Amino acid sequence: MAKGKKYSDASKRYDREHLHGPSEALDLVKSLASAKFDESIDVALVLGVDPRKADQIVRGTVALPAGTGKDVRVAVFATGDAATAAEAAGADFVGAEDLVAEVEGGMLDFDLTIATPDMMPQVGKLGRVLGPRGLMPNPKTGTVTPDPAKAVEEFKGGTVEYRTDRYGNVHVSVGKASFETDGLTSNLGTLLDEINRAKPASAKGRYIKKVTVSSTMGPAVKVDPARLDEVTTV
Repeated sequence: MAKGKKYSDASKRYDREHLHGPSEALDLVKSLASAKFDESIDVALVLGVDPRKADQIVRGTVALPAGTGKDVRVAVFATGDAATAAEAAGADFVGAEDLVAEVEGGMLDFDLTIATPDMMPQVGKLGRVLGPRGLMPNPKTGTVTPDPAKAVEEFKGGTVEYRTDRYGNVHVSVGKASFETDGLTSNLGTLLDEINRAKPASAKGRYIKKVTVSSTMGPAVKVDPARLDEVTTV
């Protein structure tokens, strides 16, 4: 994919092979963000796992202390009191069979789905629509729950989902370029602590092999894996 002039200019402003400390890398990424909108700050981790093995899939959620800066659009599949509470908590779309039908018809104006357990037989029909987009509710990430209102509040408040892709990589946004570096550093440290806690017992060798941070439109900056203890506690 061709990169724009701003990307090329930003790439020339630093040594792309240099391994930076976590806070230094975040400072640099903030300085390289030059878009007219508030760019997201994204972290990419290469983990030493084999995602083809079910016991080495790394997946879960983590609450980022400084939030994400994003307006997360949430769709909730629920009925009765649970649906009413989810709507009051700020869910953008709430429904049961009617919402299932809307999604089947192509309505995908949301970033996250939450479902009560009793709705999963209906939501399961949307696997071919939601699955490839990473939007299928899952108990492991707290998105299948009898208390969808609480889940809505958590995800709206800064909880993010992480999962290894088929190559063993994890991609998570940890804030916005407008955040102070301290906030981004706190979010990054919290994410890394959670990833370390989620290490599969069967994973061998180095676990966190590579770390890069970048803004939405900017080039990636390499983080020194040997210096992650500067922001982690685990």
